[in-house]
Amino acid sequence: MADNQADTRVDRRTPLARVKGLGAAGHGAEHWWIHRMTAVSNIPLIVAFIIIVAGLAFRPWEQAVAIVSRPLVALLLILAVISVTNHMRLGMQIIIEDYVHDKGWKIAAVIANNFYAVAIAVACLWAILKISFGRF
Repeated sequence: MADNQADTRVDRRTPLARVKGLGAAGHGAEHWWIHRMTAVSNIPLIVAFIIIVAGLAFRPWEQAVAIVSRPLVALLLILAVISVTNHMRLGMQIIIEDYVHDKGWKIAAVIANNFYAVAIAVACLWAILKISFGRF
């Protein structure tokens, strides 16, 4: 304390948890940081995604495939899909953990959320890779 008085606040954490800086859930702020990092990474990736999609608008199929087949474009699209779906998964997990109170429903909803995010990511990545490798 600033005035050299003893700290009278009650801390129910174990000494090890206090040293490690872990919260009540036992995993600290990792989830919070990952969610914030994906939010920050989404900004340039979504801007790039919008520019790419706008550039594909009203083009013939062959030109669109040629653009998406470029390695840099495909890489930006893949990174955008991974970042956005991970951010979506984390955001929905926060909502589920905060508002679903029954333990069984909460576990089922988190599992369903994870499977949904993976399914969306796999479908998008498959489409991008299929077009970028010219196997359409």
